[in-house]
Amino acid sequence: MTKSMVLKGVATLLILGLIGFAGWIYTLPSAVASPEAPPVPREEVEALLSALTPKNTDRPTIAVIGINDDATETTDYLMPTGILRRADVADVVLLSTAKGPVQLYPALKVEPDATIAEFDAGNPGGADFVIVPAMSRDDHPAVMAWLQSQAQKGATIIGVCAGAKVVAAAGLLKDHRATTHWWYLSKFLKIDPSIDYVRDRRIVADDRVVTTTGISASMPVALMLIEAIAGRAKAEKVAQGLGVEHWGAEHASDAFRLTRGFATTVLGNVMAFWRRDTWQIEVEQGVDEVSLALVTDAWSRTYRSGVQTFNPSETMIETANGIRILPDITGTPDGKLESWGNLPPADVLDETLAKIGQVYGERTETIVAMQLEYPRQ
Repeated sequence: MTKSMVLKGVATLLILGLIGFAGWIYTLPSAVASPEAPPVPREEVEALLSALTPKNTDRPTIAVIGINDDATETTDYLMPTGILRRADVADVVLLSTAKGPVQLYPALKVEPDATIAEFDAGNPGGADFVIVPAMSRDDHPAVMAWLQSQAQKGATIIGVCAGAKVVAAAGLLKDHRATTHWWYLSKFLKIDPSIDYVRDRRIVADDRVVTTTGISASMPVALMLIEAIAGRAKAEKVAQGLGVEHWGAEHASDAFRLTRGFATTVLGNVMAFWRRDTWQIEVEQGVDEVSLALVTDAWSRTYRSGVQTFNPSETMIETANGIRILPDITGTPDGKLESWGNLPPADVLDETLAKIGQVYGERTETIVAMQLEYPRQ
């Protein structure tokens, strides 16, 4: 076979591949509907709050589990922790599977409070609640064993976003009602086909297992947990500081699905690799960890940009609620993003999405909101 024949064969395969991909794109819906989220009956809300009510203590222990390598979702890990700590109604600990920092995805590096082994040594009775973020690996052996152990000790397990897949892989969702991030639904149901998927709910509880839809749902589930622990008035006070008026379980599932516009926008942004940006965010002592998580997460999901954190001199930053951030850079680099000032986190997210739209276009703004499964008004 001559060199020219090989080149022609390769070219033919590429053309056929592109034709096939174009055909697949054409099968996708051109857009999603914008349906109203159906109301959740009051008795279902009360059952959800009951499922989140601690059984044995006035000040429960809440453990948030992460794995050390580049695998634990940024907002899933940090936002519930920041919200619950500002409420000061529970002891909230950030855990890791091994010693050392937790490199989050898609951005930020955090020093956890303890390893799971250290937590177990100090809490032989287990946690009251365990929050499970999305992880790139659903079946991490240490996570599987620890979740099963915590469930046996009586902990309520909360799978945030695709963290529901991790909970399913641990065998804790067998024959349970549940939900997860829209993108991972088919994989979720393959892990455990016995799961009864619940549409149009942002938060689902069944027995002592709670699951949520995509990344942004970690805010309402944290507020609902505060309400269950300390009452409605306390949750309202925390919500006001976050810029949130409502944190119910309502959700319009049909508003989130793969479309032709989503696929073509992602493809176009990925192919424009020569125009990729790296944005730097300055992290200072006392920074709002919820806003920081949302900003870094959003700017890292454009398929056009990544994020680095920096501080002119500090190598360890403690956030407003005691989370220890390790900046990527010491010094002042170029490409700095403007600070969000004193805006509450919910407004910070809206403003960040708007800025992404200004820089990369409305379609990129939309795909970021879709990845966060953020029900925008």
